[in-house]
Amino acid sequence: MAACAFRRSIASQLSKVLDLPPERLIKSISAVPVSKKRCVADFQLSIASVTEDNSSSCLSQDLNLRAQKLAERLKCDAVVSEISAGPGTVNFTINRELLAKTVLQQVLKEGSEYGVKSELFSAMPKQKAVIEYSSPNIAKKFHIGHLRSTIVGNFIANLKVALGHEVIRINYLGDWGMQFGLLGVGFQRFGDKEKLKSSPLQHLFEVYVQINKAAEDEHIKELAKDFFRKLEDHDEQTLSLWQQFRDFSIEEYIRIYKRLGVRFDEYSGESLYQEKSQEVLKMLEDKGLLQKTVQGTGVVDLSEKKDLSSFSTVMRSDGTSLYITRDLAAAVDRMNKHQCDTMIYVTDKSQSSHFEHLFQMLKLMGYDWAERCQHVSFGLVQGMKTRRGEVVFLEDVLNEVRARVLQNMASAKTTKQVEDPMDTAEKVGLSALIIQDFRGLLSSDYQFSWDRALQSRGDTGVFLQYTHARLCSLEQMHGNEQLTDCNVACLQEPEAISVLQHLLRYDEVLYRSSQDLQPKHIVSYLLTLSHLAAVAHRTLPVKGSPPELAQARLCLFQAARSVLASGMKLLGITPVAQM
Repeated sequence: MAACAFRRSIASQLSKVLDLPPERLIKSISAVPVSKKRCVADFQLSIASVTEDNSSSCLSQDLNLRAQKLAERLKCDAVVSEISAGPGTVNFTINRELLAKTVLQQVLKEGSEYGVKSELFSAMPKQKAVIEYSSPNIAKKFHIGHLRSTIVGNFIANLKVALGHEVIRINYLGDWGMQFGLLGVGFQRFGDKEKLKSSPLQHLFEVYVQINKAAEDEHIKELAKDFFRKLEDHDEQTLSLWQQFRDFSIEEYIRIYKRLGVRFDEYSGESLYQEKSQEVLKMLEDKGLLQKTVQGTGVVDLSEKKDLSSFSTVMRSDGTSLYITRDLAAAVDRMNKHQCDTMIYVTDKSQSSHFEHLFQMLKLMGYDWAERCQHVSFGLVQGMKTRRGEVVFLEDVLNEVRARVLQNMASAKTTKQVEDPMDTAEKVGLSALIIQDFRGLLSSDYQFSWDRALQSRGDTGVFLQYTHARLCSLEQMHGNEQLTDCNVACLQEPEAISVLQHLLRYDEVLYRSSQDLQPKHIVSYLLTLSHLAAVAHRTLPVKGSPPELAQARLCLFQAARSVLASGMKLLGITPVAQM
C-alpha cells in the first residue's frame, strides 16, 4: 500500500529525532483528509499521541510549541518535500511526482486488493467469524428491520472476507413455536398445495392472517395446541407439512436474496434446537443456576447481589423452552461445530438486553468464549412504504425500487440506451437503499424517503453509480486498455492532487470500519471520492489533450474507478458500467 511506504519513511526519520521505535510512531501518522477550500499536506503526526506525559495538563499552546520545535529538527528528503507545524501536529507533504507514481502504480497493480493488503492490518490475527443476520420468521412479514439486518450483516461479512478472515454466514429462521400450531391448522382449512409451491411466502402469510382472525375461538386454540404438540412429538404427517413450509420458504428466500446479492452458508433455525435446549436446561440445573418461581417457570438470576433484580426466564411452567433457551443451545452448538474466534449477531437495538442476557448466561455456564460474542445493533427505519402500502415482503421493496429507477431513467435526458434496463435499475436502486441506510451511525433511527434516496445528485447511491458509469465510459472511449506505464509527472493540478491524496487514505478508512464495523466511514469516503473525481473530470479533459497528458489523466481516472468499485462491492453494491 502506497500510504504504508510513506508512513514508514516519515516514521524512520522521526524515530531518530524522537528516539522512539518506528513501529510506535506509524500509528500516530495519519493521512490528512482532503479539503475543498485549500491545499493540504498529505500526512500529519499528532504530537499528543507521542508525548510521554499524556496528561490533560499538557496545554494546547504547549503542544503547538512542541510541534514547532519538532518540525524545525526534521529535514526534507527524497520522499518528503515539505514539513510544517500545525495546531498540535507536524505536517508532511510528499514529493508530488513520487506521490502520483506510487499511488497510481499501486492501485492499478493491486486492483481490488488495494487497501486491504495494508500493513495497518498486519498486526490483526486472521480469524474465523460466525455472523448471524437477516433471520426472518416464516409466515410473518419480512419487515424493514430484516432488510437492515440483511444488508448490514452482508457488509460485515464482505469486509471480513476482504481482510482475509474466514466467515460463516448464518440465517437463523423463525421456524418453530406456537405460531406453527396455528399455521398448521390454518393450512388444513385454507391452504392450497399449488400456491404453497408457487409463492410460499405470500401464501403462508395469507393463511396465517386468516387463521389469526379465527384464533379467538377456543376450539381453534385447542386444535393449534394439538398440532404443535404433535409437531414436538415428531408426528410424521404433521412434521412433513411443517417441513414443506420450511423448504419452500427457503427456496424462495434464496431466489430473493440473490436479487439482493446476498447468500448464506447455512439456513439454521429455532427448530434445530428443540432437543438441545432441553440439554441446556439440564446443564443450568446441574450447575445450580436454574431457579423455579412460584408460577413454576424457570429463571436464571443475573443480578450481582443474587437478589433476582435482574433475571432471564428460560423455561415455561410446562417445562418447554423459550426463544432465549434455543439461542443458548444454538450458540453452544455453533461454537462446537465451527470452533470460531468470534460470533456476531446483527439485529435491531430493541434486542440489546436479550443479547446481554444471552452472553451473561453463557459466561455463567462456564463458556469463556462468551466474551468474544458481539451484538451489532441498528436503529429503526420509519416511513418505508411501497405503492402497495406497508412493507410485507422483501420482494415488494426490490420491485418498487426497480420500478422507480426505471421511471427516472426513462425521464432523464442523459440516459444512454443500456443493455439490460431492468438489471441496471435494480442495481442502481439497491445502491440507493444501501447508501441511505449506511450514511449515519447504524444505531441511529432514520426517516426513510424514496425521493431523497433516489436523487441523482448529492450524497446518494445513485450518484456513486453515476460516477462509476461515467468513469467506465471514459475508459471505453479510450480503448479500455489496462494502463500501467504513464508519465505521472504531468499530474500536478490541484484537482489531480486531491484525488491522489484521497486514494492515499483508503487503507485508514477500511481500518476504521474494521474496528467499529460501521459502514459510514467507507460511505463518506466513496462519496468524497466521487465528488473529487467529478471535479477532476470537468477540469482535466482527456480528449483533446496531448497524448502523454491524456494517458496520465486516464491513469488517474482508472485508479479512482477501481477504488470506487472495490469500496462499493464491500458495501454490497454491484457497480454498473452504464446508466
